[in-house]
Amino acid sequence: MTTSTENAALKIMVIDDSSTIRRSAEIFLGQAGYQIVLAEDGFDALAKMNDHHPDLIFCDILMPRLDGYQTCALIRKSSRFRHTPVVMLSSKDGLFDRARGAMVGSNAYLTKPFTKDSLLRTVREHTAQAASR
Repeated sequence: MTTSTENAALKIMVIDDSSTIRRSAEIFLGQAGYQIVLAEDGFDALAKMNDHHPDLIFCDILMPRLDGYQTCALIRKSSRFRHTPVVMLSSKDGLFDRARGAMVGSNAYLTKPFTKDSLLRTVREHTAQAASR
């Protein structure tokens, strides 16, 4: 079992144009002791990534300017962040969305609205994988 001090070393980025989703994730992850970086869209996220070096990225699919698929593809093309786990967020739980997310390199898919338990379980699964590399 990880402690909140161990969690504090992990930085999680949440990219979503919905302030409600960003706020929910911030509360759930903050209560668990993680550091949180919030971004409103793909451009905002890409600008913040170099400064914050997230250990895990949650990325909404439907966003203005740069959608989640484009954002994930750009993250995968980055030599610095290509191995950072990316979890796609979507209110649609369709096979097409999951397949398209996998095609651009996402590691997993989480349906919104997510619960605190599902969010934290996803974080644990993907940060444990990252730590074992």
